Amino acid sequence: MRALNIIGALDYYEKHIFRQGRFAVFERYGFSIVGSVPSVDWEVFGAILTGDQKRAGYGSDLTHLEVKSAVDGNSFEYQYHKKHGEEKLDEDQVIDHLFISYSKDYRNVVVRYVEAVRLASTFESWRQGYQERYATGGQRFRKSISFGFVAENGEIVLRIADGEPV
Repeated sequence: MRALNIIGALDYYEKHIFRQGRFAVFERYGFSIVGSVPSVDWEVFGAILTGDQKRAGYGSDLTHLEVKSAVDGNSFEYQYHKKHGEEKLDEDQVIDHLFISYSKDYRNVVVRYVEAVRLASTFESWRQGYQERYATGGQRFRKSISFGFVAENGEIVLRIADGEPV
């Protein structure tokens, strides 16, 4: 992995993810803040942190990384579409992954890096299910990587606690 731009990522986090003023309005009117940060914000956060760029077309989120985000303790979902899903399964086996776990109030964030080699057999094990799903006319094929697997196999590259880097 490249050198990390922690300052740039933290600046983006403060301005676009951990928006306390916005969250206060949500709470005042009874809205949950969970899910109010779209996955694209986490992808941009990951791009800034790693210095990577958005990948053009279908495939990984960034040129060198797939970025996944989930509430702390939850699994990380992957979706494979009928048209290009098998290509995506191939790519997921050779590209590294960045997993971002966050608390429901976005005050706490842990970013873990997992090399492709640690995930390759998992993605390959999904191939038959993918093929069967679309052979029978099914809709989207979805699978997940467990939080436990990521916590055990991932290298923590950034931790934010109570809105501050640790």
